[in-house]
Amino acid sequence: MKENVIVNKSYAFAIRVVKLYEFLKKEKQEFVLAKQMLRSGTSIGANIEEAVAGQSTVDFIHKLSIARKEARETSYWLRLLCDTGYIAAPQFESIHADCEEIVKILNSIIITSKAKLEDKSNS
Repeated sequence: MKENVIVNKSYAFAIRVVKLYEFLKKEKQEFVLAKQMLRSGTSIGANIEEAVAGQSTVDFIHKLSIARKEARETSYWLRLLCDTGYIAAPQFESIHADCEEIVKILNSIIITSKAKLEDKSNS
């Protein structure tokens, strides 16, 4: 089976999110923002997995679009956690860079998939 970069990156990101959630719970006693970040951060990969098993190109694009929205939401929670002092700047910069990379990859896949879908419908 061919290696899927976005599947691998989103799974590795979800692991980082779970570990950050545990840190925020235990060390910072922060539960509300951490739970939001956990929910959206792990949802990215779940939606990507659903997209890979999509029933059609339209379904694939739809699921990836949801994953992109979840990634943008996760970016928001990470910025908020940093700006409120729950996570340090170096910790934030590392995980946020991964999140932004996922958003960029998803954007690229969605644009390419839409173009291919357009080409098919024009043929």
